[in-house]
Amino acid sequence: MEKLTNNEYKTDVSGITLRFVREGEEGTVLHFIRAIAAYEKMSDCVIATEEGLHRAIFEQHACNVLLIEQEGVPVGFCLYFHTFSTFCGRTNLYLEDIFLNEEVRGRGIGREVFRVLMEIALEEGCERLEWVCLNWNAPSIAFYRRMGAFPLSDWTTWRMTAKDMRRSLSGGDS
Repeated sequence: MEKLTNNEYKTDVSGITLRFVREGEEGTVLHFIRAIAAYEKMSDCVIATEEGLHRAIFEQHACNVLLIEQEGVPVGFCLYFHTFSTFCGRTNLYLEDIFLNEEVRGRGIGREVFRVLMEIALEEGCERLEWVCLNWNAPSIAFYRRMGAFPLSDWTTWRMTAKDMRRSLSGGDS
């Protein structure tokens, strides 16, 4: 992997580069969000919009998006953001999503994406790189183990949706 600029990385996989998304490319990001949702059998959960993505990425700076390109054509993306660990006393990188089009999988691109993320995390002084994976996603789990990652077995991810929060705040089902 070679860092070409602060915004672009050339990988060791021929013709594959990663670069940060630019304003006006929110539709491409939304395309990949819908693609990963379909892969995870969760298409009905996507409520993201181009406008919301623009606000989150470029106005609020709530997340970072890398487009994965083959000869300049987007073939995947990854979206990450920072979390904070009170135990470490520093920020960490949290990978929300990584997705590659099926036709480019198995070529080492995922490993290159993780190498870039690890470089970014270390450059920014992060102690950890974390993510979640669906339990049925055996190919991804095997890949993560090969990368040297390990699952946290003592933790369960908990969630409240906006609907759940509104219901709880109104006194229902508490």
